[in-house]
Amino acid sequence: MLTTLGASAVAGAMGVMQPSVLAAAGSAAAGSDRAAVGAGRLRQSVARWCYSRTPIADLCTLAKQVGLMGIDLLGPEEWDVPKQFGLACTMGNSFGTIPVGFNRVSHHDKLVADGEPYIARAAAAGVKQIVVFSGNRDGMSDGEGIANCITGLKRLMPTAEQHGGVLCMEMLNSRVDHKDYHADHTAWAVEVAKGVNSPSFRLLYDIYHMQVMEGDVIATIKAHLPWIAHFHTAGVPGRNEIDAAQELNYRGIAEYIASTGFTGVFAHEFIPKRDGAASLAEAVQLCTV
Repeated sequence: MLTTLGASAVAGAMGVMQPSVLAAAGSAAAGSDRAAVGAGRLRQSVARWCYSRTPIADLCTLAKQVGLMGIDLLGPEEWDVPKQFGLACTMGNSFGTIPVGFNRVSHHDKLVADGEPYIARAAAAGVKQIVVFSGNRDGMSDGEGIANCITGLKRLMPTAEQHGGVLCMEMLNSRVDHKDYHADHTAWAVEVAKGVNSPSFRLLYDIYHMQVMEGDVIATIKAHLPWIAHFHTAGVPGRNEIDAAQELNYRGIAEYIASTGFTGVFAHEFIPKRDGAASLAEAVQLCTV
């Protein structure tokens, strides 16, 4: 999620997609390469905010060209756009915020009041998944935070279940990007999921964030996969391209996830330092397994 990047860094990363670049990316994804992407076992997507200076129609065009099936983290004003390109909105933005989440009872009434109509509106637009957040610790114990999240999220489960929606709590690192965020370890979020105990609540496992916090990515996914509905990618360190310049073996991670028969979405959420379209095309090819 975009909260801590400097404006100049973001502008440099996201202001690079020109029409010629779109055409080049399309050519790169054509023919046998495009067929290979289509044959991949993972359903890949891209996070909107990483290309926020690119018009949504251009981003959808690029996504289609490189073999993606959707766009991640769209707000209501853009929910209907991907379907015009044969794509899906694979995750809706939250009705809450990263620091102000479900770990405090004092936040619950507003989150529920905002969330119930939001879930219904998203479902009507064909958006089945919505990201949600724990909120920041601010001195709260892990046990209290888990219990409070369970209490608040359970209030939204009847609405989510009625509309076939899924609220996905994202785990974020509290070391670099989101200081004091509570759901900063997979085991913590899994306890919330167990307590909520509904098919309409699952986890968004951000590979970048969890590598920063706890590492052991494949073993952690293996231990907790039934609770995970969605993945995000980015290179470590730096949150940039998922190429050989960073420490994670994304090909191996993608291979493992695909081998489990995972049917959710594997979404790219990196900030490109180079050509944004080319970097996305390369990421899709790398993770087409």
